[in-house]
Amino acid sequence: MTHPETAAGARPKKVYLMSVTALMAAVTCILAPMSLPIGPVPISLTNLAIYLSLYLLGWKWGTVSYLVYVVIGAVGVPVFSGFTGGLGKLAGPTGGYIVGFVPMAVLAGLVIDRYRSRGLQLAGMIVGTAVCYAFGTAWFCFIMDSTPMAALSLCVIPFIPGDLVKMALAMWVGPLIRGRLAKAGLDLN
Repeated sequence: MTHPETAAGARPKKVYLMSVTALMAAVTCILAPMSLPIGPVPISLTNLAIYLSLYLLGWKWGTVSYLVYVVIGAVGVPVFSGFTGGLGKLAGPTGGYIVGFVPMAVLAGLVIDRYRSRGLQLAGMIVGTAVCYAFGTAWFCFIMDSTPMAALSLCVIPFIPGDLVKMALAMWVGPLIRGRLAKAGLDLN
């Protein structure tokens, strides 16, 4: 049986988790469509939104936040890059990157949750992003009948510098926001 004080303390935490999960799904819905089309794969702010979610929610709820975004886009709401939506986008050339963000969130989130070292957090985000790149590039090759080298030159190499900047920004802003929330008594811990 749960002690009444424990149950009362758990309720605000659950409300916080649900609220911030919904908020970060909304932030992803706002940031992700804003994209710069530089080729078959646009530059978007999706991974920045995911990284911020991981800092604010941890790996599990940060990933749930992203999955909520994917469901919203899959049903047709234009929240994917370029203000598109629907299952056709998931089945299209960039669908592998949308799916690849899921293991990216899990991997990067586990490292962010476990280690306070900025170097290790950056390494976790890099490994997670590499996994996302692998999913997306494999799918792009399959859909577009492209060679891996051609796909890498179109879909990965141009994005590396910007992705590193987004990682650095998330490493700076994420802990800052989480610290402010903690001071306001709205932390997960």
